[in-house]
Amino acid sequence: MVKYNLKALIADKEFQIGNKITYDDIQKITGISKTTLSLIANKKGYKTNTDVVEKLCQYFNCTCDELMTMIPDKKE
Repeated sequence: MVKYNLKALIADKEFQIGNKITYDDIQKITGISKTTLSLIANKKGYKTNTDVVEKLCQYFNCTCDELMTMIPDKKE
């Protein structure tokens, strides 16, 4: 499963710039809907497309490895 580190990236960027960042702020710059941003941040196992990943990496000036973490599925 892929885990998105969106909340941590937002917190890091807020610390760097000294201002709060909202999903609305990110939407205005990236074009990614607030609903999609919320799902990425909060829904376990949410799947999105590479365009969204690319836009988020550009916005946060990060790599895919920083945006996402691969968590192995538990074997039953």
